[in-house]
Amino acid sequence: MDFKKVLIIGLALFSLVFCGTVTGSVDFQGKVPGKKRLKMDADPVCGAAHSAPAYNQSFMVDENNKLQNVIVWLKGKDLKGKMPDSMTLDQKGCIYDPHVLGLMTGQKLTIKTSDNTLHNIHSMSKNKEFNFAMPGQMAKAGLTKEVSFDKVEEPFVIKCDVHPWMKSYVSVFDHPYFAVTDKNGNFKIENVPPGEYEILAWQEKFKTKGILTQKVTVGKGETKSDFTFVRKSKKK
Repeated sequence: MDFKKVLIIGLALFSLVFCGTVTGSVDFQGKVPGKKRLKMDADPVCGAAHSAPAYNQSFMVDENNKLQNVIVWLKGKDLKGKMPDSMTLDQKGCIYDPHVLGLMTGQKLTIKTSDNTLHNIHSMSKNKEFNFAMPGQMAKAGLTKEVSFDKVEEPFVIKCDVHPWMKSYVSVFDHPYFAVTDKNGNFKIENVPPGEYEILAWQEKFKTKGILTQKVTVGKGETKSDFTFVRKSKKK
């Protein structure tokens, strides 16, 4: 067995034995904004794709006020790890899926469309801006586009210039220790090397200035870290 294989096996064993998992949930405290129905009348293909009304995805909570689509990540010195598999950003019913996602530098993002209508994918990233069309024929043919980002970047928008309500938020990291909360506001970051870190949470309505931060010490097993976004009531 050569040295490289021994090193790979050793690192894998280290991950299993000593690394930990950070789990938690994200709450919302305050008056919940009303749902905003998306107006898709300009493109009949978009409306026909939904059997029920489609709503804006910028603020989604469950019955317990747990927030979906919050991106949570670790920050610390010398954080390294295996690059995750490629991610897919789909256009389904004229809505981006997923609405919020994290990528590692160099990780492939496959952009596809499931809609039989024209979309225009426009990245507002500072480190790599792109702008290209995806006509409905691409959905029928199963054709996709692949992109990647070389530099770390805070959340930025990928939008559709044809359908102005279509937005997806992307964050780029130089490590794989990030996650997005599910429909019940839960997240899990696995295989984290032991150590002390800062853990951060971002939600698009609170923007970059509203990022929540905590300190977390990760060891073997599970470490809990919960967040609460607070919407202060307006003074009368």
